[in-house]
Amino acid sequence: MNTVEMFRKLAGFNAWANGKIYESCAALSDDALREDRGAFFGSILATLNHLLVVDRGWISRVEGVESGVKSLDQILHDDLAELRRAREAEDARLIRLCDGLTQDSVDRVVSYEFMDGTPAETPLDVILITLFNHQTHHRGQIHAMLTQAGRPSLDLDIIVHDFEREAA
Repeated sequence: MNTVEMFRKLAGFNAWANGKIYESCAALSDDALREDRGAFFGSILATLNHLLVVDRGWISRVEGVESGVKSLDQILHDDLAELRRAREAEDARLIRLCDGLTQDSVDRVVSYEFMDGTPAETPLDVILITLFNHQTHHRGQIHAMLTQAGRPSLDLDIIVHDFEREAA
């Protein structure tokens, strides 16, 4: 598998895993979603918002557009259903970005500014690796919080994603 194919596969997996997380979250009460569970961003809802904030920020940088992101703990959507729709839209945006990749575009350097205005440059492949790793990191936290809330454990391995796709 080449680099471009790998990023396309990761984008599809990312959307699938996010769907599994949101499906499990939908079974919780609003209070359970907002309960501070000791994670870095506190609650499940706040952590889900953080993931959307970071993805929106990075994808916007790659596309060269304004993200509207003001802080890493910004609450973009206070309602799970609205947040889920925004998450699905952002996942579709990431899939489109990865579907449009070529080896030359993966190798390009992206110039951008951090939220404080500090200029930076990072190769696109490093940005995408960061984005996918960040998603996995915080989905793991959300998974732990979901099991604390009494939800069944989720199998979010990429091989399970592949088996499900092959079976469909």
